[in-house]
Amino acid sequence: MSRQIEVCLSPVMVPHYQMAGRIVVVIDIFRASSSICYGIDNGAHAIIPVATVDECLSYADKGFLLAAERNGEVVEGFNFGNSPYSYTAEKVKGQTVVLTTTNGTFAIQQAKQADQIVLGSFLNLTSICNWLIAQDKDVLLLCSGWKNKFNLEDTLFAGAVVHQIKKSFSHFCDAAIAAEDLYLQAQSDLRGYLLKSSHSQRLKELNIENDIQFCLKQDCCQAIPGLVGDRLVDIK
Repeated sequence: MSRQIEVCLSPVMVPHYQMAGRIVVVIDIFRASSSICYGIDNGAHAIIPVATVDECLSYADKGFLLAAERNGEVVEGFNFGNSPYSYTAEKVKGQTVVLTTTNGTFAIQQAKQADQIVLGSFLNLTSICNWLIAQDKDVLLLCSGWKNKFNLEDTLFAGAVVHQIKKSFSHFCDAAIAAEDLYLQAQSDLRGYLLKSSHSQRLKELNIENDIQFCLKQDCCQAIPGLVGDRLVDIK
C-alpha cells in the first residue's frame, strides 16, 4: 500500500490538508510537545490540552495540576507553564495536568479531525518514528509554529522524522522535502543552527536557555503521547 507523508508548516494552513484517515503528529519543540513527551514519560497519568486560559481555570478544584503559558511565560496564578523542568517525575508522576500554551495546544485543537493525534519531539524521535512506520496510515506532520507563523525548530523536527521514516513511504509533499533538506543541513549542530531562529532568541531573553538545550536532546524518552478522548496518554 502506498503511503504519504505531508508537512504542514503552520496551523493556519490546516484547512488545505486532509485530516480524516491520517495520523497527525503535532510538533511544538520549544516547548509544549517536548514537555508533554517528558511528562508522560515521567509517569503523568494524563495531560489534558485546552485552548484557553479560562478553560484551563475551569478545571480548578478537581485535583488536577494547572499549567498555562503565554508568550513564553507562565501565566500568573498557575502551578507552572510548559518548561520541561516542570514535568519531572517528582512533580507529575500519577498526576493529571491541564495545559494551555500559545502554540502547541492550539495546534492540537486544529487537528481534531485526524484518525489519531500524537505528539512528537526530539526527546522521543526514534520512538515515534518506529511507531509511525508500524502504522498503516498516511502521516501529516503539523508544525505548531509561532502564532500561526512558520518557525525553524518545528520544521527541523519534521525533517528529522521524514529522514527516518521515508523508506516506508512512497509519496512526499514539497514541504516534507524542504524540511528534510533543512534538517540535513542543521543536524550536526542543531543548537548552533537554531541560534538564528526568532523563537530561540525570544526564549533566551526570558533566561531559559536550559529549556532550549533540553528540548534538543534526542531519544531520552520512549513515550508516545496520543490523544484519547480529551486526554493525552501513552499509547505505545
